This record gives sequence, structure tokens and C-alpha cells, in this order.
Amino acid sequence: MADVKLTIAGRPYDLHCADGQESQLVQLAAVVDEKARAMPGGTEVRQLLFAALMLADDAQEAKGKAEKAEPQSDSLRAAVALAESREAAARDELRAAVSREQAALKQLEMARQNTPAATPSANPANNRALLQIADRIETLAAKVERLP
Repeated sequence: MADVKLTIAGRPYDLHCADGQESQLVQLAAVVDEKARAMPGGTEVRQLLFAALMLADDAQEAKGKAEKAEPQSDSLRAAVALAESREAAARDELRAAVSREQAALKQLEMARQNTPAATPSANPANNRALLQIADRIETLAAKVERLP
């Protein structure tokens, strides 16, 4: 146990406290002393009584503020949970879209490999149009792969 000497409202007090709690006790005594000195005049007992009443009022006000803030923090937690669930759903949708796109690319590649060699009688304008379409599909697929 540690011994601490405090002065509150001009009167010295000798107190005992747990080891390591001395500075906390000195800080608390300074708060009480400040409140007591805010009530000039009157007896020491009246100063301490008013200091205790002011501190109780401060504590009650802080408790009221904490109770008012609690529902707000609950609604914020609910909003965060909703945002997280929406984010997870969006990720799932993105993964599904990427999977569909990869499957389409595989089908396209298989179709290319299974396509017979072009005959000389084929229309060159159609072949050029098909190649342009295939290039556009590959460009779009590359863009989708870069999505997060």
C-alpha cells in the first residue's frame, strides 16, 4: 500500500492506495479541489458538498450522453453490416461474371480449333467481319480480367 498526501479545499488528507495508483489519486483529488475552490466562502464541508454535487452532475450528464450515443452506434453498426453484405454480394456477382466470361472464352477457343480451314470459295468480307468480332470479344475479355 502506498501513502499519498492530498490537499483538497485547503485541508491536507493522508490516504492509502494500491501501489501504482498514486498519480491517479492525485489527479482525482485535483479535480475535487478545483470544484471545491469554485465555491468561495462557506465552510469546508459546504465546499466539499457542492464539489461532490457538481461532480455527480457531471457524471450524470456524461452518462446521459453515452446513453444517447448508444442507439446511434447501433444504427451505424447495422449500416456497416449492410454495406459489408452488399460488398460480399457484389464480389460474388463479379466472380460469377468472370467465370461466365472464362467459359465463353474457352468455348470460343474450342470453336476456333474445330473450325475447318476456309475454302477458297468462302466470302472474304464475311471472314474479315468475323475476325473483327473475335478481336472485339478478346479485347472485352481482357478488360473484364483486369476488373478487381
